[in-house]
Amino acid sequence: MTADLRDYRGSYEAPADFDAFWRDTLDAAADHPLDLNLTRVDTALRTIDVFDVSFRGFGGHPVRAWLRVPRHRDGPLPAVVQFHGYSSGRGHPLDDLLWPSAGYAHLLMDTRGQGGAWAGGNTPDPVGAGPSYPGFMTRGIDDRQTYFYRRVFTDAVRAVEAVRAVDLVDPARVGVVGASQGGGIALAVAGLAPDLRAVHLQAPLLCDIRQAVRTSTDGPYLEISGYLGTHREAAATVFGTLAYFDGIAFAQRATAPAWFSTGLLDQVCPSSTAFAAYNAYAGPKELRAWEFNGHEAGGSLDLEIALDAFRRSV
Repeated sequence: MTADLRDYRGSYEAPADFDAFWRDTLDAAADHPLDLNLTRVDTALRTIDVFDVSFRGFGGHPVRAWLRVPRHRDGPLPAVVQFHGYSSGRGHPLDDLLWPSAGYAHLLMDTRGQGGAWAGGNTPDPVGAGPSYPGFMTRGIDDRQTYFYRRVFTDAVRAVEAVRAVDLVDPARVGVVGASQGGGIALAVAGLAPDLRAVHLQAPLLCDIRQAVRTSTDGPYLEISGYLGTHREAAATVFGTLAYFDGIAFAQRATAPAWFSTGLLDQVCPSSTAFAAYNAYAGPKELRAWEFNGHEAGGSLDLEIALDAFRRSV
């Protein structure tokens, strides 16, 4: 199976105006000042400082994040921007201490409108949308301009700009990471933000989307098939919108060294979709396929690989 997947590229083709769409989207975001604010958070941690962060994302809307940095530091730090999994938020100030413990400035971005599941969030999405299936995958899906992930991907690019504007950070040494939805967001950023040093993508969502909708049996893609089950004439419109948000297109435009992982038993983000993004990726790349794992992929072993890779690259 893995041998066949090594050559799998899917059938996705980017729209002719893909680059123009994203250029216009990011140019519109740049019209709003970043308005970066950091407020120190009092914690009982002895080796890590935590800051409550806000910056302006899509439409000038405020986006929240945590910035965690090693307390004992000498000069500007390399930085890692992390994007979290589907429906969760930035969580508690004491969560996610891996990257600052390893010596990085670590920015964990809220995903707007999410944070009602296993980790809380603090960033609303003030943009309305038309009819959608419960969840986030179909919000605004009848038009690329209104689709939910247009706002999220823009927020994420602005998060990289935000961390580069922090005095504690070396702006030339920034990488991005994420698992599941976070991996899909990180891959989009890799294709949109310049001069990243490294990318880690664990079981990424939003790759080879049409194939994923056909083959996944659990998780967010079922929202799209559920929506199309009642909006039977909308398939062309839906997949026309999603073509502007597919990780394969961003992979084709990304050049930073990247480490992918996937579980061959993944029913949420089928492993074929991770291979399709990996095979399209334009920069240096490695992929670890875990034969007997599902959506968790390699779990902590993936993080161990990422720490070693980022140590050499960022």
